[in-house]
Amino acid sequence: MDTTIKIDSKARDQLAALAQARGTTMRALIEGFAASALTPRQLQERAERTRAFLDTEFGHRLGEEETAALRARMREAHAAHRSALRNAGVDEAA
Repeated sequence: MDTTIKIDSKARDQLAALAQARGTTMRALIEGFAASALTPRQLQERAERTRAFLDTEFGHRLGEEETAALRARMREAHAAHRSALRNAGVDEAA
């Protein structure tokens, strides 16, 4: 089933430029994003599977403090990456 999504012209133009640069359609671009983006529930399930894997395979159980520290490190790494892109003049959405 097809549907229509209303967005402003700036967002539409950005999506069109991204699709063209990637040699695809806006439809395929948005479908790819939807398929790869995780919901909060899916993120939680992935975290639980990761904890179970670490426990089963390595005998290591992540505590809340260690989990929080890892989340903070990931946020810092993501922020540093975004900053480096901005400093290099790269559009983060590209």
